[in-house]
Amino acid sequence: MRALLCEHHGPAEALVIRDIPEPQPGPGEIVIAVKAAALNFFDTLIIENRYQTKPALPFSPSAECAGTVAAIGEGVAGWQIGERVAAWLGYGAAREKVVVAAQAAVKISDALEDAQAAGLFVTYGTAMHGLIQRASLKSGETLAILGAAGGAGLAAVEIGALLGARVIACASSADKLALAHEHGAQDEIDYTAQDIRAGLRRLTEGRGVDVLYDTVGGDLAEPAVRSMAWEGRYLVVGFAGGSIPRIPLNLLLLKGCDLRGVFWGDFVQREPAAQRRNMERLLGWAAGGQIRAHVHAQIPLERWVEAYSLIGDRKAKGKVVLTL
Repeated sequence: MRALLCEHHGPAEALVIRDIPEPQPGPGEIVIAVKAAALNFFDTLIIENRYQTKPALPFSPSAECAGTVAAIGEGVAGWQIGERVAAWLGYGAAREKVVVAAQAAVKISDALEDAQAAGLFVTYGTAMHGLIQRASLKSGETLAILGAAGGAGLAAVEIGALLGARVIACASSADKLALAHEHGAQDEIDYTAQDIRAGLRRLTEGRGVDVLYDTVGGDLAEPAVRSMAWEGRYLVVGFAGGSIPRIPLNLLLLKGCDLRGVFWGDFVQREPAAQRRNMERLLGWAAGGQIRAHVHAQIPLERWVEAYSLIGDRKAKGKVVLTL
């Protein structure tokens, strides 16, 4: 079978496609014939050895996939060959077949395309964990999202709106803000055209933001912290802006606000029951059309460099998915 492999750390251009043996399921496992493997921003980091997860070489990128059940291991109940399935792996999904623990897989509705289902875990799972478990977002609160048109940001826009928040989308162009508006944002700030602190103060009439979902970091972080409301919750989700900011801690004291990390990958391992409840709720929303799981591009596996460029150059509006 074909697999996209990272044989040595470096840019996406250094990845290769190889033929490798097909996997066999062990006890408690299933094999998925992969139709779609989704990429995330951290996929640009993991192949360069700049991410907290450091797989042994060689490995396949892509943390999440969708397809059909191709084989079932000993002791597995509740699955049938050919059933549609999606799963979170952490890494390793960019290959034609993968082995996963049966308990890590979820059945997907025929109302969802493979590309949509593959992209639900990381972005929507992170947004669910961040907004529900970490921020305890309440209906009527103000939620601002930095990087609101990327895969992670759009997920937070949709879920925040479903939870009843007033959503302020913050992004780097008018077309990205228009996309966020289509997905439920009520207000928008183009942070390349106006000062984000001034914009958030204006939109909240000086009160500040209750919850801020930051997928960007970089130079936007400190002015965003300065825009928090009393007892606000600033969620650290990622650093698509490239640099990890250094926040003056006196701002947390003066604002009476919290700085909270959102590490969804660890949450999955530490609280699997809560994670499954989140995913079941998400899949119900997706099947009912309440979230759209927007896919920016579906790109064949052999054009992986193009897919990585969309993410690395911050051109993606929604998910980028490799198809097999």
